[in-house]
Amino acid sequence: MTTTLTPPRPARAARTSRPAAVAVLKTETKLFRREPAGLFWIMVFPTVLLVVLGSIPGFRDPDKALGGIRFVDAYVPVAVLLSMIMAGLQAMPPVITGYRERGILRRMSATPVRPSALLGAQMGLHGVAAVISAVLSITVGRLAFHVALPHQLFGYVFALLLAVLSALALGALISALSRTSKVANAIGSAVFFPMMFSAGVWLPVQAMPDTLGRIVELLPFGAAAQALNEAASGGWPGWDHLGILALWTVLLSAAATRWFRWE
Repeated sequence: MTTTLTPPRPARAARTSRPAAVAVLKTETKLFRREPAGLFWIMVFPTVLLVVLGSIPGFRDPDKALGGIRFVDAYVPVAVLLSMIMAGLQAMPPVITGYRERGILRRMSATPVRPSALLGAQMGLHGVAAVISAVLSITVGRLAFHVALPHQLFGYVFALLLAVLSALALGALISALSRTSKVANAIGSAVFFPMMFSAGVWLPVQAMPDTLGRIVELLPFGAAAQALNEAASGGWPGWDHLGILALWTVLLSAAATRWFRWE
């Protein structure tokens, strides 16, 4: 009697899904590049806002309320965080919920491509766009306004990556809670302005009154703003701020996983 050995189904499925996942990433990259409005708000707008504010003469003078640094110095980390807020709250959720709304995720479940491949591609693309925007803001701040580069580079990069993960986790949670792209836009807009405030868009975190500053530092982007400022000034980011970022990332990711539905 001859016995035919066949590979286990999980291994065969894994071999089948890897090329499919790569194909999904390539397709999503092409679609992502065809959205000039999204690319502008994530990758260009934060730097444009930095240039506009930096062009105001008073914002290039040392400010005692900011510890002797200039407003433009304090605003570079804000521009960095703004790109993450745009990517995680405004750009990514409507795309994912739109796929669910049109039944694309449900149909993908019957193919070698898992819906998680599409979700991973979207999170990866928006995360990379936010990082590119951060590099652009730092570069323009240095060249145009002589903003010092981060003195603690490794700490800055570590805090930056944690902030990106936190923003994407928040975007994933919004995607999980939203049944349609309209709902995603509504929830994203409701969360958008508080997160912008906590990041210091209107008032740098270090210039906020003590009580308000302590409250803001408990939020993901408030903690991220302080961590980036600490690394920019030469110190290692405070472990309390990094811990708050990590905790938010874990909690938001767990909630998104718990409530996310493919259809």
